Amino acid sequence: MDEDGLERAPAPEDGETLRAKYYDYCSARVADVLLGMTPDQIFVVAEEAAKARGLEGPVSYDRMVGLATEHISRQLGLPSFTSWLEAYTSDPASIEAKLLGLWESSALPKAAGSHEE
Repeated sequence: MDEDGLERAPAPEDGETLRAKYYDYCSARVADVLLGMTPDQIFVVAEEAAKARGLEGPVSYDRMVGLATEHISRQLGLPSFTSWLEAYTSDPASIEAKLLGLWESSALPKAAGSHEE
């Protein structure tokens, strides 16, 4: 509400913020699954994903988590950005409740002197 007691619609969000919220939403879905898995389960999923890609030999733990994450992302059938945006536009509160908050830091302008591209 403003000082006159009137409800104001939130300012429209820019494309960068919406894209950051989309990635946050998808990350939260994947994290939910990963956090529910034991290290052994992550290893098995990563091993299967590595074999499917034709990778041989041992892989680092970071690579295992990456392979498991990619596999889980495909299995979850995450929405396209367009589908997610339609859902977000129709009911932003329900989508916002599922975000981790990562979008807040990724949507901020880059700090002066940052070398990120």
